[in-house]
Amino acid sequence: MSSPHGIDPRAQNDPRNRYPTDEEFYGSDRPDHAVLPEDRPRGGGDTGQVKHRGTWATVALVAGIILLILLGIALFP
Repeated sequence: MSSPHGIDPRAQNDPRNRYPTDEEFYGSDRPDHAVLPEDRPRGGGDTGQVKHRGTWATVALVAGIILLILLGIALFP
């Protein structure tokens, strides 16, 4: 199987085994003269970092849950 798609060499000329290029595949659902920009640009969009909540917020949330469980056990034995 020397083809990049793992096709059996005996079926190499079968028209059903046609794989489009990336440009053909991703461009097939987009009109030629689109008025609106893509809402999710394919390849090469904004690569800015995603802002996550701070580590301290997660630590405080876990500590609060543990404290709530311990208080529940202590107050209602």
